[in-house]
Amino acid sequence: MKLVSIIFLFGLLDGVHASEGLPALKIDVLQSGIYLHTSYEEYAGYGIVAKQGLVVVEDQQAYLIDTPVSATDTEKLVTWLEAQGFNVKASISSHFHDDSTAGIAWLNTHTIPTYASSLTNALLKEEGKEPTSQAFILSTLAQNSFWLVPDKIQVFYPGPGHTQDNVEVWIAEHKILFGGCFIKPQGLGNLSDAVLSEWPTSAKTLMEHYAEAKIVVPSHSDIGNASLLRLTWQQAVEGLAQRHYSNAVLQ
Repeated sequence: MKLVSIIFLFGLLDGVHASEGLPALKIDVLQSGIYLHTSYEEYAGYGIVAKQGLVVVEDQQAYLIDTPVSATDTEKLVTWLEAQGFNVKASISSHFHDDSTAGIAWLNTHTIPTYASSLTNALLKEEGKEPTSQAFILSTLAQNSFWLVPDKIQVFYPGPGHTQDNVEVWIAEHKILFGGCFIKPQGLGNLSDAVLSEWPTSAKTLMEHYAEAKIVVPSHSDIGNASLLRLTWQQAVEGLAQRHYSNAVLQ
């Protein structure tokens, strides 16, 4: 998918990240009123990793779908949005890992409402990290969705996968699904907090629920269409089978 890159060289202009050897925060236009923010962090065993999130603008109100990977990049993203005349209304974090939540503390300090599931907040607290200011309860057995903006931005819990708390964000009008770190069309990646035994079922639930998605946005791979949901399901099935085989060999 071709994106229109509009920004920016903040990291090069003020030295932030330049000394760390990380690329600068980048923002692209995905569609009218939808922006893709990409930030970068270095992880042991993986090197420098790009992390994608979204900004959804409704009536000049901007909603962050995942924060950038640092408080510094979160501040720069908010500063840019405000310079465009947008009011940063809220953020939603799709799971408890830093690449979705690193900006929460900064946003809380600046009285910008932050949202996550109650499970995400519990996991953040377990790690000694600051939770969001607002929480909602989701489960596969009862309430599995939450409207951040009624009829506009929906949060959906398909079940455990990449983490036990991963949620997806649906931008209804545009039929855009932010799949976050749950969407893994080219390999499952970091499995340190994965629930591999349930990932195939959760992926099938997501595939069935959002078959109409026109655009699917993963955290760490190329943007695509609903085919990414099936590819993720296939990866999860293969990953689980490989684990069963490895366990059998070790017995």
